[in-house]
Amino acid sequence: MAQSLHHLVPRLKGGKGGPVVRLHQICHNEIHASLTEAELARDYHTIEALRAHPRLAKFIRWVAKRPPGFRSKTPGRRRLR
Repeated sequence: MAQSLHHLVPRLKGGKGGPVVRLHQICHNEIHASLTEAELARDYHTIEALRAHPRLAKFIRWVAKRPPGFRSKTPGRRRLR
């Protein structure tokens, strides 16, 4: 399964060199499809906060039921501006 590193504070918002976590690519895509860089830096810069976000919590419950090798494209931008 493809994995990537997610900066808990986005690099463009002061997180360069800061803490990172390894995520499945599908989860990383969902985070960035759901939240802006500013929201990530301000309110969602911990794993606990990300898991508590209603949309991401629903996604985590959904993806947990998929087989280990599951891959899916994240549809276009879904966050509201």
